[in-house]
Amino acid sequence: MSLSRAPDRRDILPPVPSARSRPPARRAWALAAGAALVVQVLVLYAPHAPSAATAVPGADKLAHLAVFAAVTFTALRAGLFPALVVGFGVAHAVVSEVVQHTLLPGRSGDPLDAVADVLGVLAGVALARAVVRQRRATT
Repeated sequence: MSLSRAPDRRDILPPVPSARSRPPARRAWALAAGAALVVQVLVLYAPHAPSAATAVPGADKLAHLAVFAAVTFTALRAGLFPALVVGFGVAHAVVSEVVQHTLLPGRSGDPLDAVADVLGVLAGVALARAVVRQRRATT
């Protein structure tokens, strides 16, 4: 891939077949993406931050990075459009911190959490691209 253009769907996934003819692997990735999204929502919107996340310095940021990377990676492997996945991830990074700060009494929004979230989205994209490159290199 040339660095002179933004990555697109071809750089991350092969063409997506229709939902009815979607291969079992794609269905499995779609289920994994759904599960990752549920975990992400639980982590981000629980009334109180998990105590383990606050006991170790930096663990909160790693948790944010991990849940966003997991959703992004699995959604891309499921065949969702990269622009949609990345756009949703970045928007959710910002919105989740605003919601935590304004609507959840036991939580506070942190701009550094949003940064960790966006880094997680980027990590998920990078991992998905690396997997595709690896698979292409071995075939």
